Amino acid sequence: MTRHLSFRSGNPALSKNSFKKIDSDIQKGPVIRNELMTIKGTVDKTAISLLLMIGSGYYVYTEQIVSLILPGCFLGLAVAILTIFKKQYAPITVPIYALFQGLFLGGVSFMYGQMFEGIVYNAVLLTITILLSLLLAYRSGLIKPTENFKLGIFAATGGIALFYVISFVASFFGGGLAIFDPTNGSMTSILVSLFIVIIASLNLVLDFDFIEEASENGAPKYMEWYGAFGLLVTLVWLYLEILRLLAKINSRD
Repeated sequence: MTRHLSFRSGNPALSKNSFKKIDSDIQKGPVIRNELMTIKGTVDKTAISLLLMIGSGYYVYTEQIVSLILPGCFLGLAVAILTIFKKQYAPITVPIYALFQGLFLGGVSFMYGQMFEGIVYNAVLLTITILLSLLLAYRSGLIKPTENFKLGIFAATGGIALFYVISFVASFFGGGLAIFDPTNGSMTSILVSLFIVIIASLNLVLDFDFIEEASENGAPKYMEWYGAFGLLVTLVWLYLEILRLLAKINSRD
């Protein structure tokens, strides 16, 4: 019997409806065991996706091609939406998404690197450290994603998303929310960014649990790529928020 409580994640890619059609897909024909989603397979696909994203990001960063930020962002968003609605295409769309996101992150990282020396290296190191630490804590049982835990992170993530939308809309009228300004070194702004980093980090725990539950329930093989996609979405968010937090802390110097 599964120990998981629900298909719930604050990650929009791993929403409650992500696996709605799994049972019906499995019932359509005989199940071949090696055609089912596995945790190892998802880890492998995640590693491949990360390598693709890091490779394209490193190229943009070293070549200083900041003009690729917007194309990478919008093309990545388009591929992400396609992936969410057409999950069976994930083996094709997720590598493409990783490449586009790399273009976006590489350009953004270069801009932050121009502002503060060493900030990109520190952000990458912190992101990796958080990922591995939370994975170890989850696998060892130190962090248990109970239903209340999931509801809390889900609600907090929704609240943060609402503030992103408000800031985005406000930017069309001459300015966004000051707390999202990476040069705002006030203690309130730093604490807000720290809170967002914590929530983004804890979303990784929900993603781990979500992927484990999907594999236990016999999800199709292509969902390994979709699980990798979900982790990528959270990691991109976490990395960008760590960059913002470090920029704010450096702005106080």
